[in-house]
Amino acid sequence: MSPHAPSGLLLVISGPSGVGKTTIVHRVRDRLGGRFSVSATTRPKSPVEVDGKDYRFVSGDTFKQMKESDAFLEHAEVFGRHAYGTPREPVEQALREGELIILDIDVQGATQIREHMPTAYMIFILPPSDEELRHRLETRGREDEEAIARRFAEARREIDLATSRTLYDAFIVNDNLDRAVDEACRLVSERRHTTSIQR
Repeated sequence: MSPHAPSGLLLVISGPSGVGKTTIVHRVRDRLGGRFSVSATTRPKSPVEVDGKDYRFVSGDTFKQMKESDAFLEHAEVFGRHAYGTPREPVEQALREGELIILDIDVQGATQIREHMPTAYMIFILPPSDEELRHRLETRGREDEEAIARRFAEARREIDLATSRTLYDAFIVNDNLDRAVDEACRLVSERRHTTSIQR
C-alpha cells in the first residue's frame, strides 16, 4: 500500500429507527467503496436471505462457543430471543487490507466496539427534531399507534444515551438526506486521510 493510499477504517454508524440511517449507510458504502460487516445470528434464515451475505446463520451452541472464545467485537440478544454478533476476524482482515468496513449497530453495540477497537470511527445520526422523528415513524405505515409510541420512546432513549457520553466522534442531523450523506462521506474521508498520514 502506498503512503498516500487510504488506510483501513472501521466505521460505526448508529441512529434511532426512522432517522434514515440505513439509507445513509448504503450511500456512504457505495460512494466510498466500503463493505458491510456480516453479522452472525441465531435467528432462522428467511427464504430470501443468503447465508454469509445477509447474515451468518449459526446455532445457539455455535454462537455460545464464539462468544466464549472472544470471537465477537460486539454481541447482544434482541428482545430476549435471538442473538446477534459482529465476528472479529473478518473485520480485522479487512482493516489489514486497507478496506473501509461498516457496521450499522445500536449504542449498546457501539460501546462494545469502542472497548475492542478504540480506533473505530463512530457517527450518530440525529433527527431534526422529536416531532419530525415521530412523523417519520408514523408515515412509514408499518405499525399501529402503540408500536409507534414504543419505537419513539426507544428512539428517544437511544438519542439520550448517545449524546450523554463521549462515545461518538461525530453527530449528523439528517434534515436533508443528500446533505447528511455528503457530510458523512466528508468526515470519513478526512479520517482515513489523517490516519494514512499518521502511519
